[in-house]
Amino acid sequence: MPPHPTQGLLSRRSLLNSLLGLCPGLAWAMPSPSDGVVLTLSGRLGRSNSEGRALFDMAMLAALPQHSLVQKTPWYSGPRKFTGPLLRDVLAAAQAQGQRIDAVAINDYKVSIPMEDVQSLPVILARLLDDQPMLLRDKGPLFVIYPFESHPRLRNTLYYSRCIWQLKSLDVR
Repeated sequence: MPPHPTQGLLSRRSLLNSLLGLCPGLAWAMPSPSDGVVLTLSGRLGRSNSEGRALFDMAMLAALPQHSLVQKTPWYSGPRKFTGPLLRDVLAAAQAQGQRIDAVAINDYKVSIPMEDVQSLPVILARLLDDQPMLLRDKGPLFVIYPFESHPRLRNTLYYSRCIWQLKSLDVR
């Protein structure tokens, strides 16, 4: 029986994707956002979708594997559930490589996050709070959340300061 007409196409796509993964310097276009942009990545990226930047809408972030943490934080009176992709998965989608991430909030608050944190800890880019989209008044639409419950050593001013809310951009350095 002859192979299905798409079988060769799928094999070529798989091969191309494998080769692109082996060659991080080779640029590959990411899908473009179809809705409002909620996050802009810049800096040392291997993939982009807009003049060297990687733009994400909420649907693109929701399409990545989702993770949840239920935990207490200094910003809410009781435990809350935070859901979103791991920050390392967002960076991997743009083939970001560097030593640090300069994060900027809507109000221009800035913080530097070491890439080591993102690679060694399950840092979440929360887009949902208690299973609902995060509104601006709830520190949304995006909030970087460290795993305080499972890593008690993170419960200090240094790591709390890296939990930037109302996140709008990440610059990989």
